[in-house]
Amino acid sequence: KDMLDIEVWRKDNKKHEELLGTCHVDIAALPAKQTNCLELPLEKHPGSLLMLIAVSPCSGVSISDLCVCPLGDPSERQQIAQRYCIKNSFRDMKDIGFLQVKVLKAVDLMAADFSGKSDPFCVLELGNDMLQTHTVYKNLNPEWNKVFTFPIKDIHDVLEVTVFDEDGDKPPDFLGKVAIPLLSIRNGKQSCYTLKNKDLERASKGVIYLELDVLFNPIKASIRTFKPREKRFTEENRKFSKKILSRNVDRVKKITMAIWNTIQFLWSCFLWESTVKSLTAFV
Repeated sequence: KDMLDIEVWRKDNKKHEELLGTCHVDIAALPAKQTNCLELPLEKHPGSLLMLIAVSPCSGVSISDLCVCPLGDPSERQQIAQRYCIKNSFRDMKDIGFLQVKVLKAVDLMAADFSGKSDPFCVLELGNDMLQTHTVYKNLNPEWNKVFTFPIKDIHDVLEVTVFDEDGDKPPDFLGKVAIPLLSIRNGKQSCYTLKNKDLERASKGVIYLELDVLFNPIKASIRTFKPREKRFTEENRKFSKKILSRNVDRVKKITMAIWNTIQFLWSCFLWESTVKSLTAFV
């Protein structure tokens, strides 16, 4: 029931930005579960913004401070646990569970700037849901102390937590990543995770401290297991990699050599260079 504030900006270059206007939308006044076409005049500036906006309820997604985390309130925790108890196993089959993630801090991150510092922020992804923290500037040991909640659509999903370095208008620099299967979570236990590279094959520099809680209905989760995984709406555009190119060239070489050796063997059989080998091959 908040106001949606919209700002329109123009960027001439990396340093100069100009505000072209603002407008506001009263979310509470819009009809729910339908697409609304709005033409909003920009305040104190010429022009208007034409937009399509749809308001649909999305339970379970939130960002808050540590002092007001949902599962920190006993009554709210009991209410959420009640929603996923066995007797509610056949209500709203898509609502399988509830995940709460406390992103506390990171320590000893990689320096991405020439000053020997980084401007780190953290992105959390679960399926097609994505949330992120604020940026802590000029710091290799950032403290975010934020609480994120997600609805669980598949208990076999993996929570991905990625730390980036904000780099102005340029794409952010990758600092490290962890992947945590939901079924491996120990509720209420603060854990230290070593950051890894993008492929999760090698350790990167730094660690991140998280506290995770997951509540889910086992019957709904079991039924969901027999359905296909949810398709990812966004896929990372992989950059050109010399390592991948070299690996693929080696594969082509090996396949070509295997085919050539097979052709040579078959030809030698027809030439009867070795009677025993040719007879064995034909048999």
